[in-house]
Amino acid sequence: MYWRRIAELPGWLKAVMVGQVVSSAGALAWIYLTLYLVEDRGMSAQQAGFAAAAYGVGLLGGNLGGGWFGDRFGLRMAAVASQLAWAVTCLTLPLVPAGWIGVVAALAGLCGGASRPNLSALVATALPSERRREGIALSRTASNAGFTIGPPLGGLLAAYDFSLVFVVDAVSSLVLAAVIWRWVPGVRRTSSPTGVGVWRVLLRDRTVLVLLATIVVVDTVYRQVFATMPLLLRDAGSPAVAYGVLIGLSSVVIVCCEAPLAVRLRGHSATRVIAVGFALVGVGLAVLGIWPALVGATLAIVVITAGEMLYKPTATAYVADAAPAGMVGRYSSLYAAASISGMFLAPALGGAAYEHTPGLLFPVAAALALAAGAVLVISPAGERAGLPSESTARQSSAS
Repeated sequence: MYWRRIAELPGWLKAVMVGQVVSSAGALAWIYLTLYLVEDRGMSAQQAGFAAAAYGVGLLGGNLGGGWFGDRFGLRMAAVASQLAWAVTCLTLPLVPAGWIGVVAALAGLCGGASRPNLSALVATALPSERRREGIALSRTASNAGFTIGPPLGGLLAAYDFSLVFVVDAVSSLVLAAVIWRWVPGVRRTSSPTGVGVWRVLLRDRTVLVLLATIVVVDTVYRQVFATMPLLLRDAGSPAVAYGVLIGLSSVVIVCCEAPLAVRLRGHSATRVIAVGFALVGVGLAVLGIWPALVGATLAIVVITAGEMLYKPTATAYVADAAPAGMVGRYSSLYAAASISGMFLAPALGGAAYEHTPGLLFPVAAALALAAGAVLVISPAGERAGLPSESTARQSSAS
């Protein structure tokens, strides 16, 4: 049944997902950015960190603004433009003087950030509401499949010639841009109501506001897996490779299980599924607090990955469905920005907490995730049993 449902997807959408696999496999430049700047460009670790921070600032701006560009000029055009601009920045960075690297990194983050909400909106608007969770999950599966290939490939290329990392990243982005341009159909756009801005509409939509707020909280605690769990394992005497294996296995589980799980749960209330996902993230973090060792971390990653598979694709589809006509790109941008907020908040908050009160970090993080799930259930967002059916009319915004 699962494979039959994949076969029923639009042909252009399947082509885009193949392009996502290629693009994700080649997404190497910013994984190895700090290492490249220190080893090949002779920067200090602090200078390389500032450049990476500039990329992060651009990434947030791109996630926030990319959807506006998609709604204004068409999701297809915006997705192609962001991929092309990303490729240009990849090829430019190894060539610019050291003083300009931070500027190019910020531009790269802007372009890369803009790509994500427009691709999500393309997938969401391609499918009827009852299949959107499944489509988003398949899109995430395609990206995660590429990510399982990319880092080892990047390590091999970096050992030979670091510049090849940027070339491969640019070429893989051009492949995705070509796939989108060639196969995604051009469809007439749906305009948003005249004179009505996305913020004015959003302030009247308490369900989405509550969800976005809880996503910020949960993403911040979820990303402790990347920010402070490596420190926890190091202090417990585990080798660095053990952490890498755990993260790799998490990606494999997502590739194998997330889309079938979305199909199985498609008839369940979106907010309930998201809340259960939040709760599982909280339980996993509690395990880390109780059992701060490699075995405990393994169990925690299993539980947290299960929670991630529940809440991430469901929340992405929920926000896209809640968008008024002509605003699906901007709503997707708001969700994308909320869902990466932990990239900035988690290292700062988690690092300070781990240094001063390490025993409290993971129990508090667990409590916050559990509280976010409870808020979502009892809030107005929890009263919406499903997703609004009228949103299927927004499919015309996919150009």
